[in-house]
Amino acid sequence: MTGLGDRLKEARTAKGYSLDDLQTITKIQKRYLSGIENEDYSMMPGAFYVRAFIKQYSEAVGLDADEMLTLYKESANYDNLEEENIAPPLTRSRGLKGNSRLNETIPKIIVAFFIIVIIVVVWVLSQQAASKQTGTDVKPEDKLVTMDNNQTPGNTEEEVVDDPIEEETVEPDPEPEEVVKEQVLAYESTTGSDFKYSLTDADEFKLKIDTLGDTWIGVQNEKKEELTPMARVMKNGETLELDVSDVEYVRIRVAVPSFANIYVNEEKLEYSSNVSPQNIYIEYKK
Repeated sequence: MTGLGDRLKEARTAKGYSLDDLQTITKIQKRYLSGIENEDYSMMPGAFYVRAFIKQYSEAVGLDADEMLTLYKESANYDNLEEENIAPPLTRSRGLKGNSRLNETIPKIIVAFFIIVIIVVVWVLSQQAASKQTGTDVKPEDKLVTMDNNQTPGNTEEEVVDDPIEEETVEPDPEPEEVVKEQVLAYESTTGSDFKYSLTDADEFKLKIDTLGDTWIGVQNEKKEELTPMARVMKNGETLELDVSDVEYVRIRVAVPSFANIYVNEEKLEYSSNVSPQNIYIEYKK
């Protein structure tokens, strides 16, 4: 214990505020305020929120926020919370997740194409065989007998007239079916708290963000223009939908990744790390 919680509680009591009053003033949940006074941060969503809540609490009761944050940094809890936000080592298998899906799909498409070609070839050969069989079974018409004036009935010559055989017609091979490409949303690289992804083989770029808890969300284009009405803390259960098909890339600022599900054209983006906060860059390769 560093005395941080006791000083905040004494200042609150001196102001005549209850925890309910302070909750109304700061908009911070009562259980978080109580945790700060007891220097128990286990229920906090992350170190980012702990620092923000201590600053708001200090300002609300008239204490120096920088001094209170210094006391917080001297506590053992500070080190524990900071360690939880260290990003785990990235593995090559995650970065190649999108490519492995494509590699699994291509052989299936090729096999299906060859099956269609074989069916077409068998059908054409069967048609040709049936046509030739019809031609060999043609029966000649009754023979016509002609007689010259000088010929006797016993010396008649027979002339046979056969009907011509119709020419064979071969159906043209059907054109192979067009292969439909599937979009690929792939992880590219990481620099600090910036995580880069790419979107390829997609006819459009539609973005949807569903929140599972209160978290800061901000979306910008390559010109650093806000695509949301304003960057803000989205409440639990809110949904943000954007059509960003005309951009080169978007930057999504997420305070707590575990509280935000990001979908690109209905495909869920898999976070490569749980570091908080982080910037998600998605480049749209048209």
